[in-house]
Amino acid sequence: MVLLVVVVLLAAVAGTGYWVDTSLRRIPALAAYQDRPSAGKGTTWLLVGSDSRQGLTVEQQADLATGGDVGNGRTDTILVVHVPGLGSGAPTTMVSIPRDSYVSIPGYGEDKINAAFSLGGAALLAQTVEQATGIRLDHYAEIGFDGFAELVDAVGGVTMCPPEPISDPLAGIDLPAGCQELDGRTALGYVRTRATPRADLDRMVNQRLFMSTLMQRATSASVLANPLRWYPMARAASGVVTVDEGAHVWDLVRLGWALHGTITTTTMPIADFTSGDSGSVVVWNDDAARRLFQALASDDAVPPDVLDAVE
Repeated sequence: MVLLVVVVLLAAVAGTGYWVDTSLRRIPALAAYQDRPSAGKGTTWLLVGSDSRQGLTVEQQADLATGGDVGNGRTDTILVVHVPGLGSGAPTTMVSIPRDSYVSIPGYGEDKINAAFSLGGAALLAQTVEQATGIRLDHYAEIGFDGFAELVDAVGGVTMCPPEPISDPLAGIDLPAGCQELDGRTALGYVRTRATPRADLDRMVNQRLFMSTLMQRATSASVLANPLRWYPMARAASGVVTVDEGAHVWDLVRLGWALHGTITTTTMPIADFTSGDSGSVVVWNDDAARRLFQALASDDAVPPDVLDAVE
């Protein structure tokens, strides 16, 4: 009887995995182009949070405190995650790219990096990131405002521990200090808020910590062993996550497992905050950025002095 139950559960999990894999929305995010960076070691992901309100009713926008419609949207979150290959002693590394980073966008000149998404969608953003960092992307995953909130609710919420209270009417949150479980709506406000002492820098730290915690939660035993959790999560993911044409559900699971335990998290090394034709922009520290991504492409640990120079 026990064996039968195990077989039935494994069949259910396998069937759900197949259904999710065939239901994922796939787009040609990683296009071939001349002078594309060569493949490195390990696996590198570009994770994108889109601020598009498309598909949200006026009532949903008000409930999620997203503000008004901004057309096709830009990228509210840009994360590069490198998962080392087998045998590498380097840790998984998650790098935040400031959305106001001033870079060259192929075919459009210099602008903020998140403009690439509104100008040419995922493919142009991915090419811009590759050209700016010199690292080849292996996979792409994107989620919008409504999908983010739905996915958080599907896994039963995520526990976060802000060290100080955060009150931000624009993001729709009023959080006390200390550990607390965030539902989808509150979590969306948490990763969007700039109402903290370091504004955008704190925001990127919060985004990295939250995404890592969410992926750990989604691949935890408490979720995967509970059909009342993993089935709603799988159903939500199949409807809200967009990936590149070569990505599969097992790639997403491997990414989630890679974010368990100790990982290196950092922000793109910054040389200056300034302003120009594009408004307030972030200028990278080119030497530190080059060394950061050279390490990732080689499956090496990021040099300590590069990490020390970041924040």
